[in-house]
Amino acid sequence: MTTARNRRAWLDLAAVFLFALAVAARVEGQEEVFDIGPGITPPKVVRQVSPAYKPDAKGFRISGTVVVGLVVSSRGEPVGVHVVRSLEKDVDQSAVDAVMQWAFEPAKKGDQAVAVRITVEIRFHSM
Repeated sequence: MTTARNRRAWLDLAAVFLFALAVAARVEGQEEVFDIGPGITPPKVVRQVSPAYKPDAKGFRISGTVVVGLVVSSRGEPVGVHVVRSLEKDVDQSAVDAVMQWAFEPAKKGDQAVAVRITVEIRFHSM
């Protein structure tokens, strides 16, 4: 019975993993995504939202930088926002939530708007 449960658990986990891969492929598969380099003008931030992290009531303070990776679509929207370098779980989530609200002037290849991969650093300073 335990072997059947373990097998079922592994199958469920594999199904979730495959579903996540399919969703990620669809998001990035909608348009070609470029790396910034020669011939690509980087995107520009046109609306920046600051993280809404509040230290807990115990007076806990944190300082450091969370590095967030994302694709800026050809429409200037953040897609696939994720943590590249972590600081602390709640702080990381605050950084991701903020960047998901940003807006960009899209990157350009010639005079055509294109999607690009970028990273941004979100700095947290204790008061």
